[in-house]
Amino acid sequence: MTAKKYLSMFAASISCLVGLGAATSVAAQNYPVKPVQVVIPFAPGDTDKMLRPFMDRMGEFLPSPFILNYKPGAGGAVGAGYVASSAPDGYTLVGTSPGSIVVVPLANKDVKYSTDSFEPIAALSEGGFMIVGSSKSSITSLKDLIEYSKKNPDKVTYGTSGSMGITHLLAEIFTSEAGVKWTHIPYQGSGPAITALLGGHVELASTAVGPAQAHIAAGTLRPLAVFGDSRLKAFPNVPTLKELGYKTSSAGLYGILAPKGTPKEIIDIIYGAAQKVVAKYGPQITANLDVLGAEIKVLGPKEYAAFLQEQKALFAQGLKTIK
Repeated sequence: MTAKKYLSMFAASISCLVGLGAATSVAAQNYPVKPVQVVIPFAPGDTDKMLRPFMDRMGEFLPSPFILNYKPGAGGAVGAGYVASSAPDGYTLVGTSPGSIVVVPLANKDVKYSTDSFEPIAALSEGGFMIVGSSKSSITSLKDLIEYSKKNPDKVTYGTSGSMGITHLLAEIFTSEAGVKWTHIPYQGSGPAITALLGGHVELASTAVGPAQAHIAAGTLRPLAVFGDSRLKAFPNVPTLKELGYKTSSAGLYGILAPKGTPKEIIDIIYGAAQKVVAKYGPQITANLDVLGAEIKVLGPKEYAAFLQEQKALFAQGLKTIK
């Protein structure tokens, strides 16, 4: 190949790349030109309530609305996997906790995506995870529960949001640490797991706080312990596992992510709109989240990505204790 021909081909390649960059820039400037689908990988009643106060207001600051679409199953793997394999154009996002993004791909080798299959956009709210039982039960504390579990191995049944999801893995890591055995019953979300607990089909639930909040307030459910590093604002009298001498812990941050390869310009547009929503509607969103025992917690793309990587390291280590 002659030098002249090579330079001609190189110039053509550069021109093509510049053209693609310009096309991406134009697409970002006009984004979004149609509704944005935010996939919730669980049944209604948990994750959706943590994100809806933000998503329902995004359309005020962007040309098109953000619509929640439920795709539950496999501890969040169905919905998260759908988004991971979607076009990276900003029109299909996932709204979730670290469960479906971090825990599921670590715990289930058949899952075809990983934490790195996504572009983090923003964390928006912080809830929590807890162990709850029926108020009708004679078990009134975590100490009671551990003593009963040791005397009755495998007789304690507990529900979660799905097999190998975050609430399942947290419970399994904890029971391994505590030296007890429980029988796991998976459901398609924390909401259905709480319904099962209320109906007497399971004795406990390892759950996100949201679906349990109203029932705890009504006195039909009893919170036994919180998985996070600090007590929840909504439940100042409920101890953390750390306080009770255990190491098992995980923060419940809920956020939105896009498929890997989504242009940074689009990521920034979405994050910017979310910031505007919080700036204008912070008090109203706080009122919405108070009912769920949650609060606003905004992290940008870089901070949110760092948090997810920390969670990945935590659960990778934790999984070793139960395999």
